Parts: sequence; structure tokens; C-alpha cells
Amino acid sequence: MKSFAEIDIENKGNYLNLLSAVSKLSGLFSESAVPFINYRVAENIFCRSFEANNLSRSDTAFDADYNSVGIGLKTFISKSNNSTEKVAEFNSLSRDLKNYKGKELALKLGEYRNERINLANRVYNIGSSLYHIVARREKELLLFETEYNQIDIENIHSVKSNKASLQFEDGHNFYSFNYSKSTLFRKFIIPQSAFRLPIDIIEDPYSLILDLFSNNEFKSATDKLKKGENYVILPLYGTKKKEKFVFEKSGLNQWNAGGRKRDIGEIYIPIPIEIHKNFPNFFPERDEHFNLQIPTGEVFDAKVCQDNSKALMTNPNKALSDWLLRKVLQLKEGELATVEKLDKLGFDSVIITKNNKSEFKIDIMKTDTYNEFWE
Repeated sequence: MKSFAEIDIENKGNYLNLLSAVSKLSGLFSESAVPFINYRVAENIFCRSFEANNLSRSDTAFDADYNSVGIGLKTFISKSNNSTEKVAEFNSLSRDLKNYKGKELALKLGEYRNERINLANRVYNIGSSLYHIVARREKELLLFETEYNQIDIENIHSVKSNKASLQFEDGHNFYSFNYSKSTLFRKFIIPQSAFRLPIDIIEDPYSLILDLFSNNEFKSATDKLKKGENYVILPLYGTKKKEKFVFEKSGLNQWNAGGRKRDIGEIYIPIPIEIHKNFPNFFPERDEHFNLQIPTGEVFDAKVCQDNSKALMTNPNKALSDWLLRKVLQLKEGELATVEKLDKLGFDSVIITKNNKSEFKIDIMKTDTYNEFWE
């Protein structure tokens, strides 16, 4: 695959121009000669320029999906030929990880890291992956791609540790794990062949902005996502005494309920009563059918049902279980969904976005997103 710099140049695109333009405005944020680019801005520029699907909201292993290629996007300052950067956070697993030390911890980190990558592969139908890097140096950007491998667990070696962190290698990359932040880092090597984009930072960007806005009229921006209007977050769990749990006989485990013979694929996503109370017009009326699109583009026939419209289900119900239980969570028939399984994969809720009264989308969201939704 050609580099994204080459793709942009061949297609006379806007990627390099946008990176350059944003970098030239670095004087708004810093007095340094090193260009400043916020990582979210870099992600948005990439996705806009290459018409890639932005995955940063779901906080999975990849930041973008470019024609079924999972892209990890990194931008960082680097004065040398390498930089060690964050690649994964394991806050929801910190309690478990404290039980391991040395090589056992390195093996467990490899397992969890690889499961997060496999999760993103399954959810978004990713066939291959790579990192796209924007390294920032004085008066220039260095752009390059590098491999996005899973950790080679069988080849983990050179394990070292101190009070603050653990370091190890896997024959492909050097990794370090910060205990207090439960964060995994990887060393990125900047190749000699990296594409160099010269940057002249504007001395007085304030005057430029004043001049720009004094002579032009612009369309006002509006929120793309409005809480309760075009999106809500639904938890895949319940809480008891502030502790999370997945219902053993309802919700994701409805198939396990008693009272009558249940189909092994019978599940629903719980809709808390607070959602209906605060956003009564978000979902259609009970038992009214609507389209629900999953991240791969497949569309399910769905509805809200049961008492108090507490359940989001599909018809056939097996469609939802085949996607969420079998493909995403990788649960076998008869295996219970648990909070531990959700924590291991790094998500415990879903986002439902609304295009209109009959067109909705669903995607997974990182752990604790439902709590953040109410903040």
C-alpha cells in the first residue's frame, strides 16, 4: 500500500494542505518552533481527507477505518529518531492486573491488548491494519506508516521492571507499562524515508484571524450529536450498591430466563427508565418497527418492547445475539455475558444514534460511557 502522503499528492488532495495550514497557526497555542496539532484535529483531518470512517468516538483499538484497513493515528513531538507513545489503557482491568508481575504481567498485557485489537477487527470488519504517524519537529512534520501488529505473546522477552513500570519486547516492538496509569506504551521508530513537510509557523496568527473574520460571513456550526435528540447511551449492565453486574436472566442473558422454553439467541439491550423520562421522544412508540444499522453496515429490523418499553430487540431476535453475543463478545451458546467479559474487552455500553424516526445506528462504547452521558 502506498503511503498516505503519496496517495494525497497523486489525488491532488487536501490532507497535506490541511496539516500545513493547521500547523502554521501553532502560534495560537505555543511559542515553540515545533508545530502544534491536537490529536483530535489530526484524526479529523485524516478522516475528512481520505473519506475514512472515524472510529475515535468508540475508543476501540483503531482511530479510523480506511477501506477495511484499521488505522491507528498518532501525532507526537520527536527530537530523535524514536518516541514512546500510549497505545492502550486498561483502567477497567487495573484491579486484575495488580495480581501479576514480571513476565506473567507482560503475557497478560499481551493477551488483553490482542483481544482489544481482535474486538475492533470483528466490530468493523477490519482485514488489515497499520499506524499512520505525524511526528513534529522544529519547522517540519514527518509523516510515515508502520506496522500495527498484535503483541507476539510467544516471543515476549527482555522483561524488566521497576517501581513505576514494566518493560518488555516481543521481537517486533519495545513496550512499557505504567502501573499507576494502567497504560501500555510502544516505541515508534522514525524511518529515514519519512515524508518531510516543511512548516513555517505564522508569526502573528491573531491578526490573520481578525482579518479573515472581518471580511467574510460563515455558517455557524451546530452540534452534530445532541444528547437525547439524536443520540443516547445504553448500558449493557445494571448496578447494585454501586457495583456493576450483567443480569443473569434478562438483558444480554434473556435466553437464560425461566418460565418458558427460551431460544438460545433471545436477548435484548436494556433501556433504563431514565432514558424514557428524560428523552421521551427519542425512540419510536412501543412495538413500532425501525431500522437499526450495525457498524458493518448490516441493517436489522428492531423495536422497543416489554413493560415500560425497557427492551431494545431485533426481529429475528437471533440477529442481535449473533452480532453482539457471538461476533462482538465471542460468547459460545449457553455462556453467560458478564461484567468481567465486558471489562476485558474495554466496553460496557452502546451508543444509539438517530437519523430520523425510523433510521437508527448502533455502536459499542468504552467502559463507563453511560455514566459520563449523565454528567
